[in-house]
Amino acid sequence: MAAKPEMARLRHAFLSSPEEIIDEARNGRMFILVDDEDRENEGDLVIPAQMATPEKINFMAKHGRGLICLALTKRRVDELGLSLMSRNNGTRYETAFTTSIEARDGVTTGISAADRARTVAVAIDSSKARDEIVTPGHVFPLVARDGGVLVRTGHTEAAVDVARLAGLNPSGVICEIMNEDGTMARLDDLVTFAQFHNLKIGTIRDLIAYRRRYDHLVEKRAEARFTSEWGGEWTALTYWNKATGTEQIALVKGKVDPAKPTLVRMHALSPFADIFGENGAREGLLRRSMELIAEEGAGVIVVINRPRADQFTVALQAKAGTLPEADMEELRDYGVGAMILTELGVEEMVLLTNTHHTLVGLDGYGLSIVGERRIEADD
Repeated sequence: MAAKPEMARLRHAFLSSPEEIIDEARNGRMFILVDDEDRENEGDLVIPAQMATPEKINFMAKHGRGLICLALTKRRVDELGLSLMSRNNGTRYETAFTTSIEARDGVTTGISAADRARTVAVAIDSSKARDEIVTPGHVFPLVARDGGVLVRTGHTEAAVDVARLAGLNPSGVICEIMNEDGTMARLDDLVTFAQFHNLKIGTIRDLIAYRRRYDHLVEKRAEARFTSEWGGEWTALTYWNKATGTEQIALVKGKVDPAKPTLVRMHALSPFADIFGENGAREGLLRRSMELIAEEGAGVIVVINRPRADQFTVALQAKAGTLPEADMEELRDYGVGAMILTELGVEEMVLLTNTHHTLVGLDGYGLSIVGERRIEADD
């Protein structure tokens, strides 16, 4: 699967392998992680949190210019008793900010590079209790999803993954890189930046591919055939997500042929639209997707669900406007769906969607989107 021309041109000369990036982390050297060539090449400065000296923090503030954040595992966030900054997360990529923090002792104003390095050191130290951190403060923690980049393809997860793979505390300090004029640095800018500061650049896509060689997070649990009024005979397969302890389901029509593009729908389960037949923008999307795949003769629907004890309450709150309704086409947490597609033998796909979008690091899973098809309503 060929990379885009720009990335292909730059990859050999300027991009480092995951092994090289992990080695940089292990030796306490800062590096850059590129988001994805399909998302305008944004990049972050990254340093394992236990290596985040005042000098490294100052470098990020002076040269990175973006918001300096601390990527933590969910376990550590829970140990510190930190709550999410907002339950109503309306950001496009659902970046999981907690309330900002400060070390209780050993800091002055909290904003200096030394103070922020002190706060980071306390926050990642498992021997430190939650009462040694106060809120609000000048360090902004982010919660990494369990399963890392195989579940959510974000810099938060990538920073934690690299640190863990390097044998370090699973946490990282990250900072978006901005140009002097305040615009976001793109790949060409990042290459110039990296050369000037002697930094290596890695990609989240390559990190996904690296982890896939060693980590297998989805496991097929059950399989059964059924007949639906929406397209006739189907095979349903359930997959267990080892990272999150949750289950997803895939619906397969016909035979998946890796030699040709497969019609695919990545469908975020909506209780109101998919179960209760609610009118609206998502009305009939699952049904029409099944019918379109049946007309094609073969295809796959991966139903992405976030099962939780209060999922119907959450759905009602979304309807009432107090919580946003998840749109998988605007999120990064399709990773488990990508792994399921790989398990089913999908390589190239035509995506059933009514929203044009790009998926970060998709080819790290061995997948590529070769086309899109709208899900038209009934006449």
